[in-house]
Amino acid sequence: MCRNIRPLNNFEPPATGDEVHAAALQYVRKVAGTTKPSAANQAAFDRAVDEVAHTTRHLLAELVTTAPPKNRETEAEKARARARLRYGA
Repeated sequence: MCRNIRPLNNFEPPATGDEVHAAALQYVRKVAGTTKPSAANQAAFDRAVDEVAHTTRHLLAELVTTAPPKNRETEAEKARARARLRYGA
């Protein structure tokens, strides 16, 4: 999985449209193998991002969990702690 794509499920407040779009963009970039498509591929690239974002919103709306919602700040601090261990401080 691409490291820049963050889990979006079970957060309070729920994932925003911008977060879903950013995850979709990272996914399509990874699959396409490019961060900036050529002019000839731009329309297909943009359409793919929109479709992945649309499907992601549907997926998040339908997922069910019994776990309590996660706090964004707590999860961000956990990620920073993992990064400090991985890369040093």
